[in-house]
Amino acid sequence: MNADRHDQSSSGATGGGGDNQDALVRRIRFSIIWVIPIISVLIAGFLVWRSFMDNGPDITVVFDTADGITSGQTQVKNKAVVLGTVEGISLTDDLRHVRVRIRMNKGTGDMLTDKARFWVVRPRINGASVTGLETLMSGAYIAFDPGLDTTGRPAGHHVSTFTGLEAPPGVRSDQPGQTYMLVSDTLGSIGQGAPVFFRDVAVGEVLGYTMPPGGRGPVLIQIFVQEPYDHYLTAASRFWNVSGVKVGFGAGGLKVQLQSIQALFSGGVAFGLPPEDDTAPASQEQTRPDTVFKLYDSKEDADNAGYHERMPLATYLTSSVKGLAPGAQVDMFGIQVGNVTSVKLDLTSSPGHPRVRVGMEIQPERVLSARELQHGDLVGMFRTLVANGLRASTDSASFLTGEGMIALNFVKNPDNATTSMEGRTLVIPGQAGGMSGIMDSLSTMTARLSAMPFEQIGANANSLLAHADATLNGPDVKQSLASLRQSLQNFQALSHDLREGVAPLMQRLPQMADQLDQALQNANRLLASYGGNSDFHRNLQSMVLQLGQTARSLRFLSDFLTNHPSALLAGR
Repeated sequence: MNADRHDQSSSGATGGGGDNQDALVRRIRFSIIWVIPIISVLIAGFLVWRSFMDNGPDITVVFDTADGITSGQTQVKNKAVVLGTVEGISLTDDLRHVRVRIRMNKGTGDMLTDKARFWVVRPRINGASVTGLETLMSGAYIAFDPGLDTTGRPAGHHVSTFTGLEAPPGVRSDQPGQTYMLVSDTLGSIGQGAPVFFRDVAVGEVLGYTMPPGGRGPVLIQIFVQEPYDHYLTAASRFWNVSGVKVGFGAGGLKVQLQSIQALFSGGVAFGLPPEDDTAPASQEQTRPDTVFKLYDSKEDADNAGYHERMPLATYLTSSVKGLAPGAQVDMFGIQVGNVTSVKLDLTSSPGHPRVRVGMEIQPERVLSARELQHGDLVGMFRTLVANGLRASTDSASFLTGEGMIALNFVKNPDNATTSMEGRTLVIPGQAGGMSGIMDSLSTMTARLSAMPFEQIGANANSLLAHADATLNGPDVKQSLASLRQSLQNFQALSHDLREGVAPLMQRLPQMADQLDQALQNANRLLASYGGNSDFHRNLQSMVLQLGQTARSLRFLSDFLTNHPSALLAGR
């Protein structure tokens, strides 16, 4: 320092004296105090660069409500892997929805397409199923489905604004299976998330439903069937409703049918395989995605739809058809052969004589084989049955529920009846049946009883009794009774005398039979002493035979008179 000052002073003194004075140069040295700020700047820059490189895109998801979502805490997950974090929550401009700003992690940009879906996972109760229980302790989170295509790659184009779902989707994009459509006149208790059953195993679920435009027409229900059960579906497959509890009364008594507890609360549908003997091409062809099937009300209706051969019948009834409705059974000898298709009141075909037209559909495949159907004439067969006494009548399927049905019965001594055709429908004769038939029979019996002249019959009976009383109290009857009494007394005395007279004879008859037996024995010994070829031997042998017969007759007579002494009087 001192040397520097000395040089500076010398230079200044020298420069002050001349034109060529050298400028002084100050040497600046690096101070260690600058190391700390420089390192801090480098670290901050690195952190900013790393934060920029690690962060993914910034997206916005719109929900109806922000229940369970917390800024800076709620995470976005897929298969329990964190993919992002909520950074801000705000209301939309119209104040009807919630805008959630999410910072996604690095590497998620390719997944953010228009096929991606977001929803909030929180505890939910849907029918008999409870989901989201793990969020009770950890808090709600936003689930993310990237919307993969069949190759496992994200589908669609990149977007940054999404509309969140208010309920979890029925099927994820990475879940194998197919979606199908069902049509039904009524939805019943089927709701979103209802299970789809195959042989009592849950193989899918209901994704949702769409009401028809204007509220008229069938309801469209979308379902999802998991793999490999979707391969069991063919064009001949049938679906039916298994919601709730079905209670019925049959030949075996009370029947209660319940598919599952989940189907009891949330409803459900089921499907089955076509019959093994169904060789139609539709039963072998596998269905394509989004194929439309009809949803039947019950398994019985679905089975009935599987019969291909159908014969329309109709009958006209003039009795009550209470409890009879479309879908009711048509039975013959207690075996179902078809179903009722229509029940209509007919006031125009026969003016002044109203009647009920009952339309039926006979499924001959229930009782006839394919070969019999191929070679048989169903119309001719029914005409022959009608000629032999076949009649259609109402009957009660259940006295407890009041459900009715049509019974095809054969009547004894049938009246002459003919069949007719109404287009392709064969009309067969009908008669009153069930309680109506019983009441008609009682009415007929009552009418016949009313027509009987009971008063005249009563008067004739009174007159007959009066004459009989007068006759019995007359002197002729009294005299006849006295004579009969006297005759009986005389017969009794005669029988007593006869018994006393016959008693000694009865006592001698056994002794006489014994003597005859002794004589026969002696005669046999005598015969043995003579030769067999002499006339004396032959005559003696004939006499012995006659004596034997006489002895047997006396013995029989003795036994008979001993057991029946009155035979001497009666002659028998």
